[in-house]
Amino acid sequence: MGGAACGGAPGDGRGADREPPPSPGPPAADPYRDYFVMLLDRIPTPIAVCRADGEVLIANPAMAAQWGAVPGQLRGRNLLDRFRPRDRAQVARVMEALRLGRRSRYPVEVRWRTGPGEPERQGELTIDPVGDPSAEPPALLALLRVHEPAPPPPAPQAATSPVEARILALAAGGATTAAIGGTLGLTVDGVNYHLTRLARRWRVQGRTALVARAYVLGVLDPAHWPPAPAVPGDGGAHAPG
Repeated sequence: MGGAACGGAPGDGRGADREPPPSPGPPAADPYRDYFVMLLDRIPTPIAVCRADGEVLIANPAMAAQWGAVPGQLRGRNLLDRFRPRDRAQVARVMEALRLGRRSRYPVEVRWRTGPGEPERQGELTIDPVGDPSAEPPALLALLRVHEPAPPPPAPQAATSPVEARILALAAGGATTAAIGGTLGLTVDGVNYHLTRLARRWRVQGRTALVARAYVLGVLDPAHWPPAPAVPGDGGAHAPG
């Protein structure tokens, strides 16, 4: 009986002199959060995480670069102060959906300027509620898809071969296709082949427009009559009078 005070199963009064378990220390840093931030910094897509009212919690360098800033300068700012929605009703619909607890992806067409005097840019800001589904209101993940302006069409190529320049000179003087072919030793199909290639290259239709384009591009000499190529050595054959 005397050993009843020493050791034994829990709950039977034995082992009461054991030391209590150590209290837990401060929570360790979440390695996944650091990994997420590092990954966010490397993503080329402009991204920001915001509160439901638009206050920026974190932004990646691609998002900050839209205003020539660094990510820390956006923290605490309101994203809607940076973007101007093309349709305010879109924002109202998103806010109403969030108020009702709907979780979906909401696109908003926006405009902004990267700085004073800079041209206005356009894009689509996609708002996606994220985080704990029970959180009210949820955090928002904002992704920006920039509408890049369409590149200008390539400039027409002014360079022509000697044969093409001579065909254009004869056409500018009013020679028929058959006359051009007879002068240059080409068939009618051969002359039409060169004219068609030039029309496609310069994006014009019709012989009149083709000749006008040749003068604009400097292929034909505007000070010479009968018409002749502008570059010496390209021929200079003239239409028969």
